[in-house]
Amino acid sequence: MRYARAGNWPVVLGYALFTGMMAVGYWYNVTFVQLGLTDLGERRLGLPGARVAGLMALLALLTCGVALAAGLWLQRGGRATRLRLKLRLALGVVVLQTGLTLLAPRVASEAAFIGWIAACALALGVGVPVTFSLTTDLIPVGDRGYVAAAVTALAYFAAAVWTTDWRIEPLARQMLWVMVPGALALAPLALLPLPFVDELARNHRLARFAHGRFVRGGAAQPRMSRRFVGALLLMFGIYFVDSLGFLRIVATPDLIGATWQAPEALPRLMIGGVHVGTAVLAGVLYTHVGERPLFAWVLGLFALAHLMYTFPLRLGSGGTLAEPMLYATAVSLYTVLNFAIWADLSTPQTISRNAALGVALSGWTATFVSTAVAIRWQASGMAAVAHLRLVDALAVVLFVGLLLRWVLPGVGEWRAGSGERGAWRVARGEEFEGVWRDGV
Repeated sequence: MRYARAGNWPVVLGYALFTGMMAVGYWYNVTFVQLGLTDLGERRLGLPGARVAGLMALLALLTCGVALAAGLWLQRGGRATRLRLKLRLALGVVVLQTGLTLLAPRVASEAAFIGWIAACALALGVGVPVTFSLTTDLIPVGDRGYVAAAVTALAYFAAAVWTTDWRIEPLARQMLWVMVPGALALAPLALLPLPFVDELARNHRLARFAHGRFVRGGAAQPRMSRRFVGALLLMFGIYFVDSLGFLRIVATPDLIGATWQAPEALPRLMIGGVHVGTAVLAGVLYTHVGERPLFAWVLGLFALAHLMYTFPLRLGSGGTLAEPMLYATAVSLYTVLNFAIWADLSTPQTISRNAALGVALSGWTATFVSTAVAIRWQASGMAAVAHLRLVDALAVVLFVGLLLRWVLPGVGEWRAGSGERGAWRVARGEEFEGVWRDGV
């Protein structure tokens, strides 16, 4: 709001561009890619569950490889600091993904499906470092938690309330209604010499945009810190637990018939409302507290949510709204972390590499490897209650491991050092006087 009051409309437009692009992209990934492709393989093509699991794992590995290559290429030669280049690459990704979405319901063979997956991995892999690296151009450090909350709230509200049919055909139609206008809106920003884009392209040189909240002393940090590696491992575990449990939950009609796929709107609105409320709370907590308590809350809530989901299965009763609402709380917490933390562990020079590692390795790879495991377990005849017990146990192990990590010696990397506090003072406004003179 302060940028709007100050009349700095380029920054306001940058907020809108980043929030819209990331929200639509995440909505697409958690619905069309994760649920739609499973439906395409199993229902449309008649492939066995184990084969679909293998193809999802292939998508994960290809996406991760492309993302790492693209992230390192952007980092080399300072390409990660060139806003126009990133916007043009983002436009190419959106156009390719729109075409793939149009073609997906028309895939008629396994060979065509494999080709579609390869093209999708190219789009997703390039898109990860490109879009996440826009953070250092468009979003000031002090507002990243709030913007991550807005992205999370929009994406999950849309997924919970509007995406009710998980077959590939309606998913494709729904996403095209958003992606085609998005591509048309992005095209002039990427291709035309607009003055306000030139102004945004200079933002990464300003202190309030440049060095992430957890970058010590504003150093370029060509090497990864222990804090970054710790966040990478924790996010991998969180994504793995989430997808491993969620895929089995949505494959159990008794657990979703009155909640995520309820014919009436009220249950879905309540779940969407929990996503929004939790995202806002997570944005505030991330901004004022930090990431470590949120990691603990996420793992603890996932353990409790999966435990609660076993009770209806044991008792033979239908699920209630309590389970998905608790699950939505955990999901929104970690998604806010995902959209904020990689930029806050980076500089404009390292953001593309760190985003590729953080999002592609800990996010995409964990998600689709666990998706493959979940499909394989179900295909092998494992009971849903046994499946969810294993997921619950894994979440508990990660939660306890994180608590032990806090009390063991050498935990200093997870505490705010003087360099981090100095960078955070710049971002929070304690040293904003000179920045405001630059024209907030």
